Amino acid sequence: MKGFTRTEKRFSLCGLSCALCSMHLGGYCPGCGGGAGNQSCAIAKCSLEHGGIPFCWECPEYLCPRYEGFDDGDSFVPHRNRQQDIAQAREVGLDTYLAQLEEKRAILDKLLAYYNGGRRKTFFNTAVYLLPLEDLRSVMASLDSQPELSEQAVKERALAAVELLQEAADRRGISLKLNKKPRKR
Repeated sequence: MKGFTRTEKRFSLCGLSCALCSMHLGGYCPGCGGGAGNQSCAIAKCSLEHGGIPFCWECPEYLCPRYEGFDDGDSFVPHRNRQQDIAQAREVGLDTYLAQLEEKRAILDKLLAYYNGGRRKTFFNTAVYLLPLEDLRSVMASLDSQPELSEQAVKERALAAVELLQEAADRRGISLKLNKKPRKR
């Protein structure tokens, strides 16, 4: 969108964690306002109309009608945590939240580099996106405490990582599947 730019590309205008998005990681999307990509975003246009606010929650009209049904389905990333992530960023401060997001990104990078047999990218993205940081730290510590894993084929390492992540999700009642948007009628 002409005239719309953002300096922060890890956490979107609307509260999605771009740093953990598979499209962003793959170089297919630079994040809102970062150049090529979804530049026709109605929320970006709204930001411009409201003086270029960097995050929607800073707008006095937030939560506005643009968000009706926004979290009902997922895109490349889960939308379920968006409101919770916004609340956390506001509570701990943006810099602290971004540091936590970077730690999650490092965990995701490690999962993709050492535990992805080519078929787990979406699962790992979703798990890192939805699970609390303390659970991810615990999963990684458990994986790191099993030196025999490094000698196994990537398929077996992937299964071990998936099992631990799924157990963490099950303990919290979190589904690690992306939700399809309901059809408009």
